[in-house]
Amino acid sequence: MPRRRTSSIHSISINRAPVMALWGAVVAERQGYDWDAAVTLGKAVSGMNAQSKGQRLGIYEPSPASAEKTNPDRAPQASDTYVELLGRRVPAARARGRLRAVAGGKAMNPSGAEHYLERAFGDALPDIRRAMEDLAQSYSPDELATIAYGLYEQFRPDVPPGTRGWGARGTLDVNRIRSLRPQQDEGRRSKPNSNH
Repeated sequence: MPRRRTSSIHSISINRAPVMALWGAVVAERQGYDWDAAVTLGKAVSGMNAQSKGQRLGIYEPSPASAEKTNPDRAPQASDTYVELLGRRVPAARARGRLRAVAGGKAMNPSGAEHYLERAFGDALPDIRRAMEDLAQSYSPDELATIAYGLYEQFRPDVPPGTRGWGARGTLDVNRIRSLRPQQDEGRRSKPNSNH
């Protein structure tokens, strides 16, 4: 994803789905996945979260087949691949040797996931991505895997609860993301895992 130079952004009005998608991508990249894989994993985990929230609110009803496919307790088949990300098991597959998240039975296209982020964040994307990357880098990959969702809960936009908050915009404060970095993070940094 190209990084454009912009003036420093302090906050934007945005809904939670793209924020989770970008954070998921940044976390996956810190775990050692290349950006193309990471951006599909982030988009997929955001979609899974929205689907389960919609079901909980009664906005969506799961079909019996989809409930079976997304059941986290279902034993994976020999051909199944899952990536643990933000507390979810994201289905993934290797297409031509490249890992991609799977949605709707198909490997996701990285460029589609990037365009989604570009549309949602606009010119603020480089600054927000950089703030999230700095936060992710302040933890080892193993630490980050454990606390990534909790960090997201601390900086995600505030929206009204229940159906009133469904798709609502809230304020994403970039300084809040930056403030979550540990004060003494220099000794905690390590190289990302590279076994993916």
